[in-house]
Formats: sequence, structure tokens, C-alpha cells
Amino acid sequence: MRRASSRATANRRPQLERCEPGGAVWTGANPGLPKRVIVGIEATVLRWGVIGTGRICETFVPDIQAAGGRVVGVWGRTAEKTDTFAQEHDIPFATLDLEQLLGRDDIDVVYVATPPATHLDLSVRALQAGKHVLVEKPMATSAADVEQLFDVARSHDRFVMEAMWMKFNPLHVEVVRRIQAGLIGEPRYVRGAFGMPFPAGGSRWDAALGGSTVLDQGIYPVTLAIWVLGQATELLATGTVRDGVDVTAQISMVHENGRTSQLACSVLEFVDPSASMSGTAGWVEIPAMFWATDVAHLHAGSTGALFGKPELLTRPREGNGYIPMIRSVTKAISSGHRQHPEHDLSATRSVARVLDAVRAQIHGEVRA
Repeated sequence: MRRASSRATANRRPQLERCEPGGAVWTGANPGLPKRVIVGIEATVLRWGVIGTGRICETFVPDIQAAGGRVVGVWGRTAEKTDTFAQEHDIPFATLDLEQLLGRDDIDVVYVATPPATHLDLSVRALQAGKHVLVEKPMATSAADVEQLFDVARSHDRFVMEAMWMKFNPLHVEVVRRIQAGLIGEPRYVRGAFGMPFPAGGSRWDAALGGSTVLDQGIYPVTLAIWVLGQATELLATGTVRDGVDVTAQISMVHENGRTSQLACSVLEFVDPSASMSGTAGWVEIPAMFWATDVAHLHAGSTGALFGKPELLTRPREGNGYIPMIRSVTKAISSGHRQHPEHDLSATRSVARVLDAVRAQIHGEVRA
């Protein structure tokens, strides 16, 4: 395994630089997180450790770096893949020993991107090592495990968040803001789906690793529905299970004040991966792939305008799409938050409880 060079080691603890009013610059010992100066404004530089070397990490790590973060080390399961990943992404430290990564005092926050069934254990170990944690969605494979993870973070005074990047996508943030401001009147109905054929094999198809279309794909439409309509009060789910893995799901939910949603997910076939949110005065369409796109169509106004050409709302995508979330996480941690105001325990738990109930109905199980 490649280890950090002496030059990289020397650079791991940058000096604190501040640009004072009038432009004077001073340098001193770092009392906490390192800083960088952007046009006279102090900004925190988070030093990241990455747990995992899979596909999601290939797109996430460049966005950490583009957002101004510094990836210090990476842990993986195989020497060749981990070392190659580190070299390709200019990461100075690579290891197969998780304790080596978590024991480094030049890592502030750890990003966990491994199969879902491993999220709880790896995240708990990172929190116990004194690291803040951003863990891929789903945060865990049950609502009970989500609660446990937040409890551990609280007991160690550390930040933890599920990486539900859709909730930080500028397009989705603006769409929800406009809906809450009355764009479509009272929101009453959400439709959304994420279905496409995925090649068989890998953790997505392995029950022991948390394979589940509900956890992997269904989490997006469920999150959108709760975000727009509020808590789910009733649900009915049907689906298909193969070798202990739910591979299709159709979900009908009733929300607060009698609002409703119709959702679906699949790893077997395409299920129109778009979404729409309808209300008493119009509707919004988000085309495929609704959780990641940068455009939406707004149908609002007079009756004639509703059925005419919709307003096109665009918000350009930054990098691979994760940059807004990474920036927001950086701000939350540097501000002393231990939960993110926009995606805290309450929000994460609400979705996890729905996913539990959906899987229980599909698998015919009773889940805690």
C-alpha cells in the first residue's frame, strides 16, 4: 500500500490564515479546523477520510475536492483497488486497516460509502474515534439503527448525517420553496418512481449486504413525498422478493390532512423515473431522472396558463451533483451543528420508518 509522502505529511496541518479588515494577513497555530481565505472571507476546510472505493466514491471524492475539501485518506478492502483509487484521486494515504484511517488526527469527517448493511457498524466506529460522519443513503437498514446512530453521535458530540443529496440540489430546494410559498395552492398529491434494470450481482442483489430496491431506489420518491406532503399516516405496499431481496415495490401513502402519494421502485425494469407534485392551483413536473436533474416544469396561474406552455425552471448542476450538499455539511460542522437543520434525525427517521413498513409488507415480516 502507498503511504503518505513526507511532503504530504508536512502539509496535513495547514496554518490558520485570516484576512482581517483592511487586508492584513496573519498566520498562527491552528486552534481547530483549518481555514482558507476566499476574497477576504474565512472558510473552513474540512479534512476527509473516505471509507469505500466503489462507484459512488468515484463521483463523490472529486466533488469533495471541488467544494474545497481535502481528502486525506481512504480505506478499502483490497490493496490493488484501494491504492489505485488513492493514486487516481490524489489521496496521500491508503490503507486496508480501518483503525489506521480512523486514528489519524488530521481527519475531521469521514464519508461512509459501503453496502447498506455495513453503514451502522462503520459509522459508529468513526464516531467513537471522534470523527464527524456523512453516511451514504440509506443511513442504515432500519429506523432503529438510524436512532442508534444518532444516539452514538450525540454521546460523542459529533455531527452525523445521511447523504440525501437530493434535498440539497438547488433545483429541488427551489421547487419545494415555491410549493411552500403557494405556487400550486395546497399540495395534495405526489407521484414519483425510480426504476431501471440493474445488472445482477453485487451488493444490490445480496440480502446480507442490505440489498433492497426500497432502500436503494425507493428512498428517493419516499423522501420527496414526505418533504412535500408531510408525514405518512397510512401506507399500502406490494412488490416482488427474490432470494430475500425486494426487487420491485409499489407504494400508496396517505399523508397529513388526507394528502396522498403513489410511488414505485425497481431494479428489474424501467418505471418512469420522473416525479410530479400537484395541488389545488397547479402542478410541477420534474423529468427523469427526477432525483438528479436540473430542470423542472411549473404549471401554475390561470386555467388557460395551466394547460399552456409551462414555466421552465433550471438550476445548473455543479460537478457530479454532490457539491451543494458537501458545502452545506461543511457549513453545518464549522458552525457547531451536530445535526443538519435541513436533514436531521426527525427527517431521516420519518423516511426510515416508511421504508421499514414498506419492506415489512412486501416481505411479510414484522420489523421493529
